[in-house]
This record gives sequence, structure tokens and C-alpha cells, in this order.
Amino acid sequence: MLFMVRIKVELPGDMDPARVQELGEAEADRAIEAINAGQMRKIWRIVGERSNFSIWETDTLEEFHELISSFPLHPWMSVDVTPMIEHPATKAYEERVGPFPTF
Repeated sequence: MLFMVRIKVELPGDMDPARVQELGEAEADRAIEAINAGQMRKIWRIVGERSNFSIWETDTLEEFHELISSFPLHPWMSVDVTPMIEHPATKAYEERVGPFPTF
């Protein structure tokens, strides 16, 4: 299953900067694991925010929930998840032209 996900992180304003740094490093480590596992397919930063749009792939909704909950910043995340399916234009393009271009 593919998911388009918007994640917004809101840390407490009084959080110790060293803790913020520690969480950021742990978050990056966990993201790298998810990328290497083929679960986080792509991620983009939203300019001016501590937010991102990302594409994820898991076998089930439950697996996605478990995965996103395993991230160190999860307690401070707002997560909007949109399940996605292939668009007919993708199939038409691949049948008529060839592999769909990647970005």
C-alpha cells in the first residue's frame, strides 16, 4: 500500500536545545532505516515549517501505524495519511510510451 503523508512536528518551545539535537539525530537514524527498508520512498521538506510531505509503502495500515509510531519525534507529530492507488494515466503512459519517468 502506498501512502502520501504530511507530518508536522511541534516541539515544546522550552525544550532543551541539546534534547532537540538528540531527537533530530535519532530521527535521521530511524528515517535512514525506513528508507533502506523501502518503507519511506521519498520525503520533501515544506519550506518555512518543521513539516514534510513523504511517500511511504507498507503492506497494511497496521504496519504503517507501527512504523510511524517508531519514530523518536512521533509524540510531537501531527500525521495526515492519504492511501493512494495507481492512476489510470500511469498505466496508459506505460502501455503507450514505456516506464513512467521518476523524479
